Amino acid sequence: MDLSNRTVLVVGGTSGIGRELARRFAAAGSQVAVAGRSREALSDLAAEGFGTFSIDVTDSASVASARDAVLARYPELDTVVTMQGVMLLEDLRDPAHFEAARVTIDTNLVGSIRVIDAFTPHLIRRGAGTIITVTSGIAFLPFPPMPTYAASKAAVHAYSEALRAQLDGTGVGVVELVPPAVATAGQEKVNPHALPLGDFATEVMQLLSADPTPREIVVKAALLHRWAERDGTYGDLVAQRSEALAMLPGRAG
Repeated sequence: MDLSNRTVLVVGGTSGIGRELARRFAAAGSQVAVAGRSREALSDLAAEGFGTFSIDVTDSASVASARDAVLARYPELDTVVTMQGVMLLEDLRDPAHFEAARVTIDTNLVGSIRVIDAFTPHLIRRGAGTIITVTSGIAFLPFPPMPTYAASKAAVHAYSEALRAQLDGTGVGVVELVPPAVATAGQEKVNPHALPLGDFATEVMQLLSADPTPREIVVKAALLHRWAERDGTYGDLVAQRSEALAMLPGRAG
């Protein structure tokens, strides 16, 4: 993928990985817009020179409104990144976890589908473009304290595979980004071994720039997760990660 002359929309790009990737695309020479919910973050990004748009991916009307605004300003849009997501702890022994599960699915999975549906017709009409979905190493190696997060990202992986097959021949490609734990706000406390954000973004941009563009962007730190079943390490790693259930209230000790 030529990163120097694209028109990119990063949905969920107001913080963390999304914001860093937006900055990296811009630094490479692409025109970049960011969509998200935080007015303060959008204002800060606008001051950096990004096009900014308000969007709530859990609201179909908001997604449609954002799409119309984006395409009016950027009719040559050729790359859409669905970066939005929430990570919530859940204790499955407590039925009250259901609300966290609902929010997670609506944001991570259904929100991604809403965004993809909104922009796919435009990309098909162009006859060229790229949709970048974002899953997680947790899609392939669950983190037991966040069961619905894992399920939602596994679903986005499967959806990406089907989307790629259905768009074959249209000129629109589908690339799946598979991050490991990355040291964004709050992650340092949860996982001191999280990959530094700058290192992650550098490796992602290097992988994206390959020709042909890989179907999956898996940095070295995520390979352990992505191929755990193939490598026969899955069971041991899930058991090891289950120790983190002590994070849940009432589970310590």
